[in-house]
Amino acid sequence: MLSTLPRLIGHRGAKESAPENTLTSIREAARQGAAWVEIDVALTRDGVPVVIHDDTLERTTSGRGALAAIDWAELRTLDAGSWFGAPFAGEPVPHFEALLDLVLDLGLGLNAEIKPTPGRSLETAETAINTLKRRWPADRPLLVSSFQVECLELARTLAPEIPRGYLMDRPPADWAAVADRIGAATLNVNQKRQTAETIAAYRATGRPVLAYTVNDAARAKALFDWGAAAVFTDAPGRLAEQLGRM
Repeated sequence: MLSTLPRLIGHRGAKESAPENTLTSIREAARQGAAWVEIDVALTRDGVPVVIHDDTLERTTSGRGALAAIDWAELRTLDAGSWFGAPFAGEPVPHFEALLDLVLDLGLGLNAEIKPTPGRSLETAETAINTLKRRWPADRPLLVSSFQVECLELARTLAPEIPRGYLMDRPPADWAAVADRIGAATLNVNQKRQTAETIAAYRATGRPVLAYTVNDAARAKALFDWGAAAVFTDAPGRLAEQLGRM
């Protein structure tokens, strides 16, 4: 399913142009020509899988407090667009299943990052994976990623057929052994920490390297020249245009 991995993956949709992790942002990424998008999956207090990045509500919604302290019935009434701009007022936090339906309708590939709130790693991973097993066609491109190794271990147990991406910021000394243990299909790494040597070390394990988050064309070109397979970007259309001129 990774054979269609594109060079550019829309980060939280197209978050330079629309409020991140919303249906509008996914549509905008598709409009800009993205073939894949990346989104974040977390749980409400009552265990409903939703698409939001932060553990708290203030930055991207009209709500306040912890995501883990709000039920879906209330979360769905919040405004997740006005913070970005008046034209997006009333944009909701998406239910994970509604987002999957849209991604499939648009013909996109998906990187679903399991993003648990504190203390809910296994519950979040189980809900996300079971939802994907139920709703995502076996022949459509899909990658599940997480910084939480326990989430990827459970994903391997529940759905070994779904490729897993090992997300790393500051890699542990035993990162290669961890990647082997969880059966990682890709290594998703912080672009700010990469050099030709680090990319070569990751690639030596035989895995594609995906770098986050890249919004500068010169930096993207350097990463590709070093052997990165793809980059996550907030601006898939702009970056594609700029790279095409280089």
